[in-house]
Amino acid sequence: MYIIVTNLVQLRGHHSTFGLMNFSDELTKWYLKNKRELPWRNTTDAYVIWLSEIILQQTRVEQGMPYFYRFVEKYPDVRSFAAAAEGDILHLWQGLGYYSRGRNMLKTARHVAEKYDGKFPEVYEELIGLKGIGEYTAAAISSFAANEARAVVDGNVFRVLARYFGIEEPINSAKGKKLFQEIANSLLNKAHPGLHNQAMMEFGAMLCKPKNPDCAICPIRPGCYAWNNNEISVLPRKLKKVKIRERFLNYLVLTEGDTILLNKRDEKDIWANMYDMPMVETLAYVSPSDIIALPRVREFFGPDIEIIETYPVKKHVLTHQHLYTQFIHINSKPIKLEQTWFFIVVNDMKKLAFPKIITIFINNFFSL
Repeated sequence: MYIIVTNLVQLRGHHSTFGLMNFSDELTKWYLKNKRELPWRNTTDAYVIWLSEIILQQTRVEQGMPYFYRFVEKYPDVRSFAAAAEGDILHLWQGLGYYSRGRNMLKTARHVAEKYDGKFPEVYEELIGLKGIGEYTAAAISSFAANEARAVVDGNVFRVLARYFGIEEPINSAKGKKLFQEIANSLLNKAHPGLHNQAMMEFGAMLCKPKNPDCAICPIRPGCYAWNNNEISVLPRKLKKVKIRERFLNYLVLTEGDTILLNKRDEKDIWANMYDMPMVETLAYVSPSDIIALPRVREFFGPDIEIIETYPVKKHVLTHQHLYTQFIHINSKPIKLEQTWFFIVVNDMKKLAFPKIITIFINNFFSL
């Protein structure tokens, strides 16, 4: 596999002053001197490493760290995690986004508790078959927990390799993913794969950053294609993003005394099995007065529905969706309730899992 890297270097006209064989050594030396002290780096417990890897997907370390500590404290082992209710997991996950991660974790924990007698797998081939664990996560857990020779390729590694070797292939193309994995495999220090992987990822996260990388102190700068060819800002390359779907969510806020009307979401859309308020989705912005005039709204809330207060439309950005939400505080006695609607005492809402945008509104609305 090493020939792949050599040919790539020749193809790009790349000439390293210290040689490819020192690539891993240089990054490892930098890592041992500059690494952050993170709790999951001080263990070989596959369960703890799994927690950290899933929590940090699409999440900055600073944001994910408090969640990691809360999960470890409440669920110190896979059996305690497996015994949790989905609502408890989603509530603890609240604010992290990508809630399917939490649901998949619960499925994995229950599977591990049953099939592996509560011992979290360390072998790549066993890990790759678990819910929510892909090639990167399986390689990370197996190399960190069992020192298995598996090269990890995450966003940080993509960036380091693309810049250093001058790789033009988009990182989100099928060909690109295969190429980057092959190169990462060829560079892997098989005697110390866990250390090598940590060094590669930390180097990309802390020094070879997406914007304003610290090239002045980079130990591998002399051999970096992007540095030598002024392409730091253009590498790595990506295919154009998929079309963003725009959705307009109009929430009806109804209170009675110390209770509020809520809705439990189903499993077919974003925020599956979480809670919000009764909602009408429209294709574009619709004024509050027109929302309450809709036949479906009148069907449930009656003809005498009144608007108490409206709130400015807020934009909420998801990976492939932009949500425009408006909250309409109404006064009405519902004629009937949807099957998923129910009243709850405001003080009891803290037991439920809400999407972040709903949590923010509720906290402001009730001055919590």
